[in-house]
Amino acid sequence: MEVILLERIESLGQMGEVVSVKPGYARNFLLPQKKALRANEGNRKVFEERRAQLEAENLERKSEAQKVSKTLDGMTVVLVRAAGENGQLYGSVSARDIADAVTEAGVTVGRSQVKLDKALKALGLEPVRVQLHPEVSVNVTVNIARSQDEAETQARLGRALDRGILDEEERMEDEAPEVEELLEPEAAAAAEDEEEKAEA
Repeated sequence: MEVILLERIESLGQMGEVVSVKPGYARNFLLPQKKALRANEGNRKVFEERRAQLEAENLERKSEAQKVSKTLDGMTVVLVRAAGENGQLYGSVSARDIADAVTEAGVTVGRSQVKLDKALKALGLEPVRVQLHPEVSVNVTVNIARSQDEAETQARLGRALDRGILDEEERMEDEAPEVEELLEPEAAAAAEDEEEKAEA
């Protein structure tokens, strides 16, 4: 089915272009969302008459999106989730979860504006694209952690915490005083041996 695009659509085309799409995509998404018109003579005339108005509206929406993007670009939102020892979440983080977190942080974003390339099913820092306008998108960092403290540590390290490394560090800290105590008598004995050699 051929349609006339009323706005720029990523991977499809620019405003005013006549593109061929699958009928289901046109009927279920493009036409109801008023992102396109069926490509026939009547609609072509309607589009040409409204083109200047559509372009002006598009520019206005784009400038608003650019203002919002300055606030949103580089923002980090924290999502606290339950996870197993290996860092796998019990479930996953959805676009709705991210949109809600960004909205709580002060910028209203819809679920459909959050573009997830993959399911987020592990602890860590993930860059997520937020599409504010067909021509304006920004990256938001999603910090998924078991607790607020863990999120702060991940943000400081710039990566997910490896539970095995943490356990090893804690164990090393616990054992460190014992190791020092064991080394002290040996060091004292070595010093005594050196004194005896010096006297002889």
